[in-house]
Amino acid sequence: MAKYTLKRLGMALITLLVVASMTFLLMSAVPGGPWQSEKQPSAAQIEALNEKYGLDKPVLTQLGIYLENIVQGDMGVSFKMQKNRPVVDIIMEMFPISASIGFFSLLWAILVGVPLGCIAAYKRGTWVDSLLRIICTLGVSMPSFVIASLLLMTFAGSNEALRIFPTIFDSSLGIRSFILPCFALGLYPMCYTARQARSSMLDSLGQDYIKTARAKGLRTPKIIFKHALRNALIPVVTYLGPEIAFVFCGGFVVEKVFSIPGLGRYFILSITGRDYPLIMGTTIFLAAFIIFMNFLVDFLYSVVDPRIKLEGGK
Repeated sequence: MAKYTLKRLGMALITLLVVASMTFLLMSAVPGGPWQSEKQPSAAQIEALNEKYGLDKPVLTQLGIYLENIVQGDMGVSFKMQKNRPVVDIIMEMFPISASIGFFSLLWAILVGVPLGCIAAYKRGTWVDSLLRIICTLGVSMPSFVIASLLLMTFAGSNEALRIFPTIFDSSLGIRSFILPCFALGLYPMCYTARQARSSMLDSLGQDYIKTARAKGLRTPKIIFKHALRNALIPVVTYLGPEIAFVFCGGFVVEKVFSIPGLGRYFILSITGRDYPLIMGTTIFLAAFIIFMNFLVDFLYSVVDPRIKLEGGK
């Protein structure tokens, strides 16, 4: 286990180095700069700002300085979004908001998606299976901004009888502010999880050990949720690794639609505003979180199925 962990840590560091370098170089290659706005500063002001933030140096020199600072935990300061505020502080403030939305979105997606997939597999070929497949296909095919917009129009629009949720996210309103964005963000993972669970469950239900369990007289719920589900969960766990990272770091479109002051929304604003340090900081943070979740998925494999051993483990 220790050998495997060290190997994955080394690969993670290399991956983060590549992500940081590629993002920095691509960002620097895009025409324009962070100082462009409706009120264009003078050439002298732009030169002074570039000198202040080190943008007057060659790109490779800037990259070297940035990577050296990253190793020391310094991601620089925001140029525009929250001027001169450390990027680390911005991420630490915004991430809990995105994580809370993501947690509840993923929670209901898993709690609903896995049982629906199991039911659809058990009722294969019936109207129940067909109905669930239609719902899941619609949920997977519809973009999140369409779902979010429909929810806003229906439950926060001009119809006073149905206007029960706020149009703009406000944490002081409690659970009412979470319902619409969590539903919009969690619908795709729920439907995809249900489809994955159904496909995997169909394979599991055809195995010999399931036939043996039936021959022993075990009840159907016990066969499905105790014996078949364990093997069926492996593809679901594989999918949930990167999906958790994306959802927890903020559904970019959903946060924009509901005006949620989370990490995803700031990531979009940093790109449109050419806030280079904030772009780099949020990209590296998201990449690191995805790497961590993939490692966690590998560990969960051995929990779900003890027959799976991590490479280098004992």
